Amino acid sequence: MQAEAILRPEKFQDPAFTAGGKARATIALNELKTLWVNTGTLCNLTCRNCYIESSPKNDALVYISAAEVASYLDEIKEQNLGTTEIGFTGGEPFMNPDALTMIEDALQRRFKVIILTNAMKPMLRSADKLKYIGSRYGGQLTIRVSLDHHTKEGHEAERGARSWQPALDGLSWLNSNDFNINIAGRTFIDEAESTTRDGYAALFASLGLSIDANNPEELVLFPEMDATLDVAEITTECWGILDVHPDSIMCASSRMVVKRNGAETPAVIACTLLPYDNEFELGQTLKDSTHHVSLNHPHCARFCVIGGAACS
Repeated sequence: MQAEAILRPEKFQDPAFTAGGKARATIALNELKTLWVNTGTLCNLTCRNCYIESSPKNDALVYISAAEVASYLDEIKEQNLGTTEIGFTGGEPFMNPDALTMIEDALQRRFKVIILTNAMKPMLRSADKLKYIGSRYGGQLTIRVSLDHHTKEGHEAERGARSWQPALDGLSWLNSNDFNINIAGRTFIDEAESTTRDGYAALFASLGLSIDANNPEELVLFPEMDATLDVAEITTECWGILDVHPDSIMCASSRMVVKRNGAETPAVIACTLLPYDNEFELGQTLKDSTHHVSLNHPHCARFCVIGGAACS
């Protein structure tokens, strides 16, 4: 297989223009449908290619508190933003000691809630409380479990040895307690998407999971991400060339709240994939975060525009 080209250093340098001098595409926030909450970058795993470098040692994004999250939920109501969904991601959300409090708060306010988890020990340590929340708010709650491939070998190549069976155990517990489950997998260059989905379908059947592997909302397949590899910059002309509408891009309908290590207050950023890039920090309040986002990062092209992916 031919080696992929390395990203040219002149690309993604100017928020207004591409390296070729063309106007860079920007995205307007049309409606804040989903507010993501990064609960902190600490995780019980160190994955080979984590989108935001979560690990047991990375606390670049510290644990956000339930009170801090509540202030954003209050703002949604005060500003009449029409937000319908709150997403909790990490790191591993269930490692945050306030996780269940903030999740229940969002559910009590009648938001739909999605939690991104690896379904391992941190989640199961909260089993009793989580089961209670599920019994009360099951129709509003979705738990998306990261299962990077439909084989143990493929999954553990990304997540490390002894990560496969604990994930399956967590999935089985969620299934036995009637949670609404989605799966997040990854696409692999040497495997056709149809083959990947067929593999997951067989796995789901063997586990007794009623997840439709051909439904892209129930089995979400994310592209592999490497910001060092070459990818086209997105110009204003690309919408017509690629037949993609700007409103379909994630930052047209979502924002994420993070708490940086050492910061006194949380910040609102444009994208779940770019928590460390100051260019994508939009202010401290949701009201401050409504300005246009320039697609000035390789992930904007590879994940969202060309990859057609979205976290929600």
